[in-house]
This record gives sequence, structure tokens and C-alpha cells, in this order.
Amino acid sequence: MSDKSILDHISALVDEEQQLRDGATAPGQNAERIRHIEHQLDQCWDLLRQRRAKREFGDDPSSARVRDEKTVEGYEG
Repeated sequence: MSDKSILDHISALVDEEQQLRDGATAPGQNAERIRHIEHQLDQCWDLLRQRRAKREFGDDPSSARVRDEKTVEGYEG
């Protein structure tokens, strides 16, 4: 997976999230999907940061791995 493909995936997720937020006919109708997208976005941004850090320090960016939701969400607190 390349940085570009990660950024493309982030863009698609952001577009979907915006469509769900704009198109909701009832409050909370799409809340579960939106929450899932938010978690995926956090994971994608984390993966991209890992890749960039590895590249900066001379490591192989392809060795970066997607971390589980709980690990990534734990960074916010």
C-alpha cells in the first residue's frame, strides 16, 4: 500500500462521511456507519504517520501496519 492509496482511501471515506451526514433523514440514522468511518479514518491517518516516520528515519515504510481501533483511539486521550 502506498501513501497515495492511503490518501485516496482517506478521501473516499471523508466523502462518504459527508454524504451520510448531509443525507440523514432522521437523527442518528447513519450514526453507526459514521462512527465506523471515523475509526477507519483514525487508522488510516495513523498508518500514514507511521509510514512517513519510518521513511524519515531510514526504515522501510512498507513495514508499517494498521493498528487496531483501541490502540489508535487511545492516542486521543
